Amino acid sequence: MAKANNPEPMSIRSVWKIGALLGVILLGGAFLKTRTKPADIGSTFAARRGPLDITVLEGGGIESEEKGEIKCEVKGGQGIKILKIVEEGYQVTEQDVKTNKVLVLLDSADLRTKILQQEIAFGSTAASLVDAQQAYDIQLNQNLSDVKAAEQKSAFARMDFDKYLGDRASQDILEELDLEPSLAVPTLGQTNSVLKVAAGSPASADASAVKAPAAPGARSSGSIDFSKYADINLLGDGEAKQKLRELQDAVQIAQKELQQAQSKLDGTKRLFEKDFVTKIELEGDQLAYENSVLKVKKAETALNLFAKYEFKKAAQEFLSKYAESLRELDRTRKGAVSKLAQADAKLKSAQARSSVEETQLSELKEQLEKCVIKAPRPGLVVYGSGGETRYWRDEEQIREGASVREGQTVLTIPDMRKMCIKVKIHESYIKKILKGQSVRITPDSFPERKLEGLVSQVGVLPDSENSWLNPDMKVYRCTISIVGHHDWIRPGMSTKVQIVVNQLSDVVHVPLQAVSPMDNRRVCYVVRGDQLERREVEVGEFNDEFIEIKSGLQATERVALRPPAGSEDKDSAKEGKKSSEPAETPKPGAPGVSTALKGGK
Repeated sequence: MAKANNPEPMSIRSVWKIGALLGVILLGGAFLKTRTKPADIGSTFAARRGPLDITVLEGGGIESEEKGEIKCEVKGGQGIKILKIVEEGYQVTEQDVKTNKVLVLLDSADLRTKILQQEIAFGSTAASLVDAQQAYDIQLNQNLSDVKAAEQKSAFARMDFDKYLGDRASQDILEELDLEPSLAVPTLGQTNSVLKVAAGSPASADASAVKAPAAPGARSSGSIDFSKYADINLLGDGEAKQKLRELQDAVQIAQKELQQAQSKLDGTKRLFEKDFVTKIELEGDQLAYENSVLKVKKAETALNLFAKYEFKKAAQEFLSKYAESLRELDRTRKGAVSKLAQADAKLKSAQARSSVEETQLSELKEQLEKCVIKAPRPGLVVYGSGGETRYWRDEEQIREGASVREGQTVLTIPDMRKMCIKVKIHESYIKKILKGQSVRITPDSFPERKLEGLVSQVGVLPDSENSWLNPDMKVYRCTISIVGHHDWIRPGMSTKVQIVVNQLSDVVHVPLQAVSPMDNRRVCYVVRGDQLERREVEVGEFNDEFIEIKSGLQATERVALRPPAGSEDKDSAKEGKKSSEPAETPKPGAPGVSTALKGGK
């Protein structure tokens, strides 16, 4: 009890309690003080209201719309040496073009030797051609007499055929059999033409002057049904029509007589029934009627026999004679052609040799002219075969003494009046790019000089030039035409190209980095005194610097250009806490952080 009433120990414990309490109070005050400590705002930006250009930024090099490539056109697998070449960078003027200034001179010594040898060979071949042409003409004239006699015989046989059937029926039959040569006897010149055509001669001949008959017998004359032509309406004026008309007239007369006999017999029968005539008179009329019936049958039989046998036989005979005359004409002509064949073969051979050697001589002379490359247009001279392509094509650098091959670019003279920039647009932007859109161009070497341009061509298929490096990256090649003519620009200058895809007239906008993603939303940190207020915003279109704020932020309000320290950790913790909850659907067109925005245009 004495120890319990001792005040010394109790005071010590109280001191410790009071000290602990003070420590807690101090820690709490410090904590509260840190809570009210001004946030580290950093750089800020006042939201602006006004016009905002939505642009696509790319880089590219200036080049001419018309490169004006001058290639080596001299044939030869070993190439040809450059003797002289104008210095690179030379400015070709209009006067140079008018005076045919020589830009490149190639070695032509071998070509000159070949031309001399070819001229000697061509002269010898020309003499042989004249001899072959004379021999051909002599042989051709010897064959004309036999052919003319055969043609005359064929013409007479055709006349006999036409005389019997008439020209209309005979024409139809001959067309059906494909036996339709001209009835007239060809003239000397026409027969000459036929022989030349039949022989396949290259000599100039008017083959349309006379129609050469096809080889007869392609269809047999026995395949023609002549019975269908035993009709007055189908036959022309000829012997067969005249005979057919006589037989038909006889049938008609017999039929009329039969009608009269029938009428008389019918009347006699009625009179006999009334006992006005005797039986002998009735039998007489009956006999006359029977004779008329026999007469009709006889006439019809004669008509049928003519149509079925006599007409077909006579027509077949005339057609056979005509066909045989055509075959004889064909044999005569073929015989003439066979005699002409050797002379014709010699002529063709001489003509072919002459043509080949003349063509070779002409080509050699053209090659000689191509050894001298003259100024085709004004512009700046740039050597070809430069850059990376020279190595994998195994081509020498263009210079005096170097060898160039056929098709190799020796020089380019770009048209400096029409310059352009070819850029590659990522597939996420290509739908925004339209032909005719305005473009702002900034040369890297002269950033103070701004150029204007227009989109003149938009690629419709992905560019495959470098697809092997990154197959998943799809880019489209677009052409930007530079407006106006500028003497200071040169091919190859690097530029930055801003294609204006849209122009917003009056919108609130802030820098891209002022917008941050959070829970599938977009937020800005608005400055409130010495604190930052996180505020959800709705975003719209954007370019490489600014983004449109549709709602959630007013003009002149200041926003932090970066999230406050620790906000990412808090947002990550909150997102982890809500990971089991369904994610909020992002608003259309809402971008992510600035890097995501640039990658997702």
